[in-house]
Amino acid sequence: MIISILQIAVAVVLVILILLQERSGGISGILGGGGEGGFYQARRGLEKVIFRATITLTIVFAGLAIIQLIY
Repeated sequence: MIISILQIAVAVVLVILILLQERSGGISGILGGGGEGGFYQARRGLEKVIFRATITLTIVFAGLAIIQLIY
């Protein structure tokens, strides 16, 4: 039960973090819609924190899903 609640909380925070990320970092940035940065753009400051938190929470979410499958 607690794993399900944690998984829901992580999912909500993960969705918020994904929505906070800059739009030009996605498909439009790769295809040339972003303009200035090209394919690779260095992340700095808050953008870097949000990016790393997104990766971390994705791993936590996947781990919780695997734990829920086992138990």
